[in-house]
Amino acid sequence: MSRDLRRRLFLIAALAAILALGWATTRHHKQWDLTQAASHSLSPASVETLKQLPGALSLTVYVSAPDAQPELKQAIAEFVGRYQRYKPDLKLAFVDPARQPEQAQQAGVQQDGELVVEYGGRRERLNQLNEQSLTTALLRLAHRKDSLVMYLDGHGERKLDGAANHDLGEFGKRLQQNGFRLAPLNLTLAQEAPENASLLVVTQPRVDWLPGEADKLQRHLARGGNLLWLVDNEAMHGSEALAEQLGLILPDGLVLDPAAEEQRAPATWALASAYPPHAATRDFNLITVFPFARPLLWDESNQDWQHHVLVEAAPRGWVSARPPQAAARFDKARDTPGPAVVALALTRSVADREQRVVVVGSGSFLANTYSGNGGNLDLGVALVNWLANEERLITQPPRAVRDDRLELGKTTLNLLAVSVLVILPLLLAGVGGWLWWRRRRA
Repeated sequence: MSRDLRRRLFLIAALAAILALGWATTRHHKQWDLTQAASHSLSPASVETLKQLPGALSLTVYVSAPDAQPELKQAIAEFVGRYQRYKPDLKLAFVDPARQPEQAQQAGVQQDGELVVEYGGRRERLNQLNEQSLTTALLRLAHRKDSLVMYLDGHGERKLDGAANHDLGEFGKRLQQNGFRLAPLNLTLAQEAPENASLLVVTQPRVDWLPGEADKLQRHLARGGNLLWLVDNEAMHGSEALAEQLGLILPDGLVLDPAAEEQRAPATWALASAYPPHAATRDFNLITVFPFARPLLWDESNQDWQHHVLVEAAPRGWVSARPPQAAARFDKARDTPGPAVVALALTRSVADREQRVVVVGSGSFLANTYSGNGGNLDLGVALVNWLANEERLITQPPRAVRDDRLELGKTTLNLLAVSVLVILPLLLAGVGGWLWWRRRRA
């Protein structure tokens, strides 16, 4: 084969490869995000949320003179494009509220720059566009029903809308962000616990329940109501009958964890980082903190309920019969070695459906003072999603965008400018002159 023929064949093969590659790129789109913070791709939580939204989804941006702001339109389009890669039927539109005031008024837009997300006849309004805000709005829209979470009130219980340190206000805000409605329930006044609630949250009362109140709660449980019970390491104040109905044994004792002391936290903070397989903790891998936790045991002879361990804390710790006076030390004669079960799921069949109960041996786990530690709030939301039969929405929240900007002071900038514009050229000129001088002498 001659050299010219080989060249022609090579050119033909190269041209064919280029044409094939061009055709493939029009049929198959692939993109890699090589940035350190993955700032140009969606988190797994956002991708999972989009999977829960079958059907058309629209995002409308209400901004004055959008055509006069091409950079803004391009930035928004690029951001929404990350979502459209996983949901092609997500439609993006821009509306000028000055030119189309009726459409803006119908959408409930109150200020320039608002965004409206619509899905299945429902809508959410946003004042800013980032992954956290948009995915959170999509989670609210993903709720197929109006889920009501009620919490016992009237006896000093922790409030889901309270701002005090012992209250659960931050947890309540997170639930509302995820589409749940909150309402208090005082069983002294209510005839019965409402059946339209997705679940009832019970926390430790500070004064005794009246016998009639305890009876109403037991009837609610007997009818198949779902329950989240946060049990503190304190007096039961009339809730002993509830524990008996669930087949629970709540021994006295405080879970102590030397691993918490190693992290410069009190030994009374029981840490957990591994979770037995369960739908409520699917893919959950964050560290959680259970302050002042009491261990949970159950009666194996009780066949009414199926018991599933959700959280075992303090694997190197123990259950102490008395609070530590100084440094925590294990006492073989009195203490029980860990790990200790601090969260438990119970299920049974009632009226051809599954009744769900979660018991956590630490009310402080979701209190305002401690809920910001580790993944406490995330685990709390996951438990509520499971109790409300919304386990398809159990996912870790989207990450916050990492700030990778480099900000330099004026002095640093001046030094950098002098180094690049003056010192570095002089240095290069000096090296070049020295090399020229050596070659000339040689």
